[in-house]
Amino acid sequence: MEADVVIVGGGPAGMACALRLAQLIDAYNASGVDEPLSKENIYVLEKAREVGQHCLSGALLDPRSMRELLPGFEKEAPIDAEVTKESVWFLTKNGQRKFPIVPPPLEDHGNYVISLNKFVKWMGQKVEEAGITVFTGFAGSEVLWADDSDDPDVARVDGVRTDDKGVDKDGQPKANFEPGYELRAKVTILAEGTRGNCAKEVIGRLGLEDPEHAQTYGLGVKELWEIPAGRVAKGEVIYTLGYPLTTREYGGAWVYGISDTLVSVGYVTGLDYEDPRTDPHHVFQSFKEHPFARRILDGGKMVRYGAKSLPYGGWLTMPRIYGNGWMLLGDSASFLNSQRLKGIHLAIKSGMLAAETAFEALLSGDSSAERLQGYKARVDTSWIHEELWRVRNFHQGFEHGLLEGVVSAAIQQVMRGSILGPDRKNHAGYTRMIHLDEIGPPDLNRGPMIGHARGDGKLTFDRLTDVFHSGTRHDEDQPSHLVVEDLNICSGRCVREYGNPCQYFCPAAVYEMVEIASDGAAAGPAKELRINFTNCVHCKTCDIMDPYQIIQWVPPEGGGGPNYDGM
Repeated sequence: MEADVVIVGGGPAGMACALRLAQLIDAYNASGVDEPLSKENIYVLEKAREVGQHCLSGALLDPRSMRELLPGFEKEAPIDAEVTKESVWFLTKNGQRKFPIVPPPLEDHGNYVISLNKFVKWMGQKVEEAGITVFTGFAGSEVLWADDSDDPDVARVDGVRTDDKGVDKDGQPKANFEPGYELRAKVTILAEGTRGNCAKEVIGRLGLEDPEHAQTYGLGVKELWEIPAGRVAKGEVIYTLGYPLTTREYGGAWVYGISDTLVSVGYVTGLDYEDPRTDPHHVFQSFKEHPFARRILDGGKMVRYGAKSLPYGGWLTMPRIYGNGWMLLGDSASFLNSQRLKGIHLAIKSGMLAAETAFEALLSGDSSAERLQGYKARVDTSWIHEELWRVRNFHQGFEHGLLEGVVSAAIQQVMRGSILGPDRKNHAGYTRMIHLDEIGPPDLNRGPMIGHARGDGKLTFDRLTDVFHSGTRHDEDQPSHLVVEDLNICSGRCVREYGNPCQYFCPAAVYEMVEIASDGAAAGPAKELRINFTNCVHCKTCDIMDPYQIIQWVPPEGGGGPNYDGM
């Protein structure tokens, strides 16, 4: 299929891009031009069964970009509550202390508590009403290249190929086999969220990431709870630091009041910890057992679950975001403010700026890097730059622990992002993981974050129970979309060096080490890796955190994955 523009990913960035592009084309055509532009060959690809089904966030919306995109959007958008109250707490093992003031970056008055799932569904309706075609159940499986070059100034992206459908677990076509489509596009816009497979291919092939400013990530684990009225007010926002993490890790919890009886509660763990046994799902369950969280949730009911990774690196880790025939948006391009814990508004704004650049490319018939660099120029002169530049060293400041990070954050707040010297360098989070023999004697403070949570079935849950509440569904008779390049490393070297951290960092119980028959009793029981890929909630943590970087997340058959209704 020939296309003018293909947008890969139907999240807030992709939908904002499509909607803004439609607005520009409509305004241009209404000006009485002799040759109007068509919207018929502009497509949005979304791998979920329905628009919004894979979209997950806390979620708080800074309305700034939406007011630019759709003035007065509040009158019809699915908004749960306006934030009217905030508090920040530091937790110890059994106690808590409230911050005397809310740090300015965490002041949320005027922001909105939303379900990102519902909000993106609404945006999708707007996009379709504007005349843009949205293909759901179609994943961008690989990038189409016009040449063999790996020079970012020469190589050209020619579109994407969608996934094959109807392939069995052995890779053979089934009776319902349908080959993927090659969408040949003048402009390909990648808005796949964190660690998107097509964006990863472009960044890796063209060497667009600086290893001294490598992207770092966090993993957010979330549950939706029905609770007795009167515990958390509608529009109330609560943040916590500290327990169950120690001062050596980065992370914290949130509680957002959706209504008087419904709350979003979750925990983000930085994916740059040292101990390979750290289990972010266990961290979250341990947080709920703390007296502070227990008072909120006791007697309530967990109704939904999800997990999502997010880019923490910010401005300094942003790869090149444009090239010949392509642009990167949203989380794929590092547009997230880790100090404010917000990225939706930045994703939307990046989509709008990319749309303006794509519109110019369609008018001129030129989608070269020279033309599309206008996207980067727009970002550099927008409030995206203003916001992210001031926090460019924020997450990097926590590399050596909480205390140093807090001091660094205070200095940056005063000096508008500077740290009394050159900007901090950082390396990928998985490189900080240490070998088991380097951990030292047992540390009782780390118990609530090490190993799997069993769960009591009321307040806390094991991972399989939580995955059930994510609505995740995949056809079991298809190739695994979690590709391990060398299983021998998993059953040998990784057992000795790291104790197979994949079985801990995955929040969906995908990776399991099982005992197998060994050649001799003296050798002890041998283990091999079992991949329960149908549990996968598409968070990409395995692709990010594997210490050997041999796990590749690729899209499963389109339509498979979580079902984040109301999340």
